[in-house]
Amino acid sequence: MEKEILKEPNYVEEILDLIRSDLSDGELLEKLEDYHENDIAGAIEKLTKEERLKVYRVLGEERISEIVAYLEDVDQYLKELDIKHVAKIIENMDSDDAVDVLEEMDDSTQEKLKSLLGEETSADIELIQSYDDNEIGSKITTNYIEIGNHLTVKQAMNELVAQAGEKDNISTIYVCDENDKFYGAIDLKDLIIARKYTDLEDLISTSYPYLNDHDIVSDSIEKIKDYAEDSLPVLNDEGKLIGIITAQDVVEVIDDEMGDDYAKLAGLTAEEDLKETTRESMKKRLPWLIALLFLGMFVSTVVGVFESVVAILPIVICFQSLILDMAGNVGTQSLAVTIRVLMDENLQTKEKFKLVIKEMRVGFANGLFLGSLAFVFIGLYVYFFKDNRMHYAFMISGCVGFSLMVAMVISSLVGTLVPMFFHKIKIDPAVASGPLITTVNDLVAVVTYYGLAWILLIQIMG
Repeated sequence: MEKEILKEPNYVEEILDLIRSDLSDGELLEKLEDYHENDIAGAIEKLTKEERLKVYRVLGEERISEIVAYLEDVDQYLKELDIKHVAKIIENMDSDDAVDVLEEMDDSTQEKLKSLLGEETSADIELIQSYDDNEIGSKITTNYIEIGNHLTVKQAMNELVAQAGEKDNISTIYVCDENDKFYGAIDLKDLIIARKYTDLEDLISTSYPYLNDHDIVSDSIEKIKDYAEDSLPVLNDEGKLIGIITAQDVVEVIDDEMGDDYAKLAGLTAEEDLKETTRESMKKRLPWLIALLFLGMFVSTVVGVFESVVAILPIVICFQSLILDMAGNVGTQSLAVTIRVLMDENLQTKEKFKLVIKEMRVGFANGLFLGSLAFVFIGLYVYFFKDNRMHYAFMISGCVGFSLMVAMVISSLVGTLVPMFFHKIKIDPAVASGPLITTVNDLVAVVTYYGLAWILLIQIMG
């Protein structure tokens, strides 16, 4: 008998079939309760406007508020609803998700919606929007449980139950003192199993890790990852708890940082998307391209200095791209490793020196191996296919191989030192190093190759 293969269920299609069926509103609501908000969001994006309005009516504002956070281009869907209904949906959302939704809307719509929101929701949104996008405070949520350190275990449990109706980040309970300053945290499991006569103080971790609201996001990622908690508290300058950053927020932060770094390594000032105009994309790309144009002219001028080498030994120009490409690849590898290491703000000078030595060692070992291969195969190529004497062929290949090794060692050094230099002077090494390394390594490779060709083949070998 053939084994039955378990097929992965297509929940979105199931939801679409339910919505388009003849079920009553009550029956449809009961069925949709079984599905995750992300799958319902996926179905909503495939419905017609009339079908979506039906779903909004059936599910109600509270459930829709949970689904909205998973929608792409949420603005286009909320426009289908009356602004008062949109305000109620935002009112029910987590503060950080509400901020994300509002920022997709135009300024006038934002102002109208804010005027319809409750005082507490408005205050939370204004707090998050008061921070720059690169600050931890802009990533917080106010969806957490907070209790006082003066409570008994029974009182703390009652407070947990009372707040859990509106808050769903309950795995960690945050504790504040009588001055409303952050005091510590309690693990939910410890509170549940505690006896009523247990002193609450015994359950509180008073040395619990935290972040400051003005900390830079990129500088905090390693700290967040090291503690590996479901959430971390965020404090203001007065030591008061203003919100938390959750594991989901951390994933989004890391994803954003990776996207930004990828853009920076490509020489862009920020990530681009499909909605941007040609003018906006040009503004992001042109600054570095203009700078690199002039650096490229300088490299071309340096190549011009070695015209006499090309005139005497025209064959050397055949292998120029080989040296340039390999030097560029090695420099980019060292750059990637160095930027990753520099994310650790506690890195000591001694460790940085070890990284430089290691990268040069790797560059030398790889260069020696690849240079040897180049010596053998280029020598045979020049001898058999260019009809040159063996002595001449292997002098050329020896120069190429030796140049390749030297260029790879120097490129490894450049790819390590350049980002370290920019990091030292407080310039983002990703945005500064990416485009620069390519041109600098071209310069290094050209000078190394033609310089050694001139010294070894013309001056020494004659």
